[in-house]
Amino acid sequence: MLGPLLRRLLPLPLVLLAASVVAFALPRMIGGDVTRAVLRARVASDAPGPEVTARVTAELGLDGPVVGQYVRWLGAVLRGDLGIGFVARTPVIDQLGSALGVSGLLTGAALGLAAVLGIPAGVLAARCPGGLLDRGLSAAGVAGIAVPEFVLAPWLVLVFAVGAGVLPAIGWGGPQHLVLPVLTLAAYPAALAAQLVRAETIDVLGRDHVRLARAKGLPERRVLWRHAARLALTSVTSLSGMFVAGLLGGAVVVETVFGIPGVGRLLLDAVLARDLPVVQAGTLVLVAVAMVAGMVAEVVQLALDPVAHDREADR
Repeated sequence: MLGPLLRRLLPLPLVLLAASVVAFALPRMIGGDVTRAVLRARVASDAPGPEVTARVTAELGLDGPVVGQYVRWLGAVLRGDLGIGFVARTPVIDQLGSALGVSGLLTGAALGLAAVLGIPAGVLAARCPGGLLDRGLSAAGVAGIAVPEFVLAPWLVLVFAVGAGVLPAIGWGGPQHLVLPVLTLAAYPAALAAQLVRAETIDVLGRDHVRLARAKGLPERRVLWRHAARLALTSVTSLSGMFVAGLLGGAVVVETVFGIPGVGRLLLDAVLARDLPVVQAGTLVLVAVAMVAGMVAEVVQLALDPVAHDREADR
């Protein structure tokens, strides 16, 4: 297993370097006067004098060549210094640490709920293809994939917060504030996981080792869950890194709708305020998190599917 993982680790520094270039350049390509936007966020003034503008530009480190700015920024990042936010004037690492804790809890809960709902649903649907349960779960899966977060979130608020009044509409505090955001984020990965597991389970149930297990007289329940479902999970596991990246992306919408102080909301506010250090560091951190999630998914996949491990070892 070590060999395949090392081969996947080799391109990671180049990917991170490319991500750093994009993270540094993209906010500057948006356009607009960064200094003026920062001053407007600080003092609510849209017409600062030239002396103030020049002083703040030098203070923000925006008065030198762009290449020099990038080299200084990358060197600081490699030392663990993500800079000071233009607007809040607090270390970016503290802002990201607090926001990532919130988004991490939200993403972890959504991924866990998606697994709890999607995997058993896919296995049960594969047990009787074309049956009533299969058709019902497939219809629910299509709805879960088709309805985006920005449509599902307001409807959940309307039904459970405004209509029934059993859950809070916005805010972040107790466990009750997790319910609606987690349901919103979990809908798509749960539906996609159910469809993937269903297709893979149907395929695995036709393989020789499953026929042999049935011929030995093993109970159908054991054949289904221990022999078939275990191999069917490899497809979901291989995409779990993508799920994490998708959940972090969807968190921008969900955190904005529900007023959650996560990394998605932090980056949105930073983009609107032209807070370059937060945008740059946040983008780079999200890329790194997605890459780590992908590596963990690779480890779990190789552990679940020894045949794939052997194929990797023969390369």
